Amino acid sequence: MPPNARRTTLADIAQAAGVSVATVSKVVNDRGDVAPQTRARVQELLHQHDYLAPVFRHTKAKTSPVIEVQFQGSLKSYVAEALEGIIDSAAEAGASVAISKASRAPHWARDLVSAGRRALIAVTSVYTAAHLKELARAGLPLVVLDPLHLPDSRVNSVGATNFAGGLTATQHLLSLGHRRIAYLGGPAMAVCNQARMHGYRAAMEAEGAPVPAAYVRPGEFSYRNGLLGAAALLDLEEPPTAIFTGNDEIALGAIETARARGLRIPEDLSMVGFDDTHLAQMASPPLTTVRQPLREMGGAALRTALRLANGEKVESHHIELATELVVRASTAPSADLKRPTMCSERSA
Repeated sequence: MPPNARRTTLADIAQAAGVSVATVSKVVNDRGDVAPQTRARVQELLHQHDYLAPVFRHTKAKTSPVIEVQFQGSLKSYVAEALEGIIDSAAEAGASVAISKASRAPHWARDLVSAGRRALIAVTSVYTAAHLKELARAGLPLVVLDPLHLPDSRVNSVGATNFAGGLTATQHLLSLGHRRIAYLGGPAMAVCNQARMHGYRAAMEAEGAPVPAAYVRPGEFSYRNGLLGAAALLDLEEPPTAIFTGNDEIALGAIETARARGLRIPEDLSMVGFDDTHLAQMASPPLTTVRQPLREMGGAALRTALRLANGEKVESHHIELATELVVRASTAPSADLKRPTMCSERSA
């Protein structure tokens, strides 16, 4: 609002709607004794004039702040575990959480504020400049959990050390004697996928192991991508002896493709996932994977959202939590190491 601009008052809204100031006040405070048509007309005028400050002050006075949590797509194991961390931390802090799928309806950010939301946590959601502008106009703080794009200085975010995770996973396979290691990942432009892939490449380069172009396959973070991607890798003239995947779902799909072809995991093909969701422990065999601290990340996002909702400053706009390798039964020494050495190879 320009410095000399006069803020719209309840009286202005009432005059434009042709109702009393008391009626407008009832709508602002979500009272039930207003006719639906009148309520809709007043709410539209409130939206048009960005009349949010009184609503925001009213919600701030509540003893239990409400944080909106939005996610895109289906409720997968990855999202569910992050939500558990958010919900547990909210309970500890005496806050409430409302969970929904991401919406881009008109005035969506202002509607959240009108509904009493104090901040928004987005799980792996994409927010454009237009979305950020809408949130800023509504005065609603945003925290992105595991951002798909590079962290923006205007956006507070929580992620994990994806590059280190990719490096560690590949080093583990290299230590087992594998040299033909493929990377079967997620969306090519997703920052988390890029970091995991670069960690993989860094480990391979340091070891002097070649990375044929066909060994790096982006896709989706899905079981189906594991099925199809592994099939393409195993159809190569020189297929990999190990596959590092962008998440646990991809790994499970790849394992199923290998099993359908009569390959044994890990005797014929080693497999490493990423995330360490419940799926990794239930896999057959149990999956070696990079643990992403999803619950801890959810907790960090919730605490950051509460601080922003209270008008506090945070030390850094992006937080990264450490990943770690969890070794289970899906990795073993390369079958190439067990291959008998031929006389010609010994004489060479």
